[in-house]
Amino acid sequence: MKFTRIAISICCALLLSVSALAQGFSASSSAPSQVAHFKSEQIRTFAQKVERTLADTGARVAIIARMGRPASELPEGMHFTHVAFAVRGEPSVGYAIQNLYQLDDHPDVSELVQDVPVEFFKAVVTLESGLIIPSPALQDKLLKVIASPTYQQLHQRDYSVIANPYTLGRQNCTEFVLDVLNAAIYQTSDIQAIKAYEKAHFVAQPVHVNPFKLMLGAILDAEVSLSDHRGLPVTATFERLVDYLQTYDTGSVVKKVYSD
Repeated sequence: MKFTRIAISICCALLLSVSALAQGFSASSSAPSQVAHFKSEQIRTFAQKVERTLADTGARVAIIARMGRPASELPEGMHFTHVAFAVRGEPSVGYAIQNLYQLDDHPDVSELVQDVPVEFFKAVVTLESGLIIPSPALQDKLLKVIASPTYQQLHQRDYSVIANPYTLGRQNCTEFVLDVLNAAIYQTSDIQAIKAYEKAHFVAQPVHVNPFKLMLGAILDAEVSLSDHRGLPVTATFERLVDYLQTYDTGSVVKKVYSD
């Protein structure tokens, strides 16, 4: 009986660990299923500040990031948990957020969803946002890709929170943003060519998590997969996108927005 209780305790602890692992990497599920940590007015005020910051730069399209988990719970080298495109509409409309979100009932499957800043920030744990404003030339190219069939074609429905950006098979929100960026930079819709460029030029973030926890996560949690990895897992992060664009798009600007 004592052995059974110990075994159950260990299993419960492992399951909680796997759950924290999955949630910690991405927190990119669709907005309606998320739990708000701030009052509606606080979220609205912060979202408006982010929009004003973008508008003040003149950005027609930018990369936007949010914090879905406390920084203390994230693996080394990771800060923001979800990345998307912010695309400016008419002046009276503001920015639309173009996302890759997991399905509520199938967390290993994703879809492309458009929402608004107040929904994008609905479930953040910290009122902080990262922004990358590409150079005007790259913004022109990005807008053309986002408005074209290529945008949908680059979406891979099979989702993993630690998707390998160098391979096909699994994709998360940040890898999707990276793929769209490179479709614009290199003016191609050929995903094989895009992956070759990424492998040659993009430095991915190593996933510094206990290998046993990763293996357990891949077994027990649908949104964790190692199927597209060989050796040490790596993934795309907002911080690595910053490094990449500051090297290959020298006119890009990086900003952080905090609540007042």
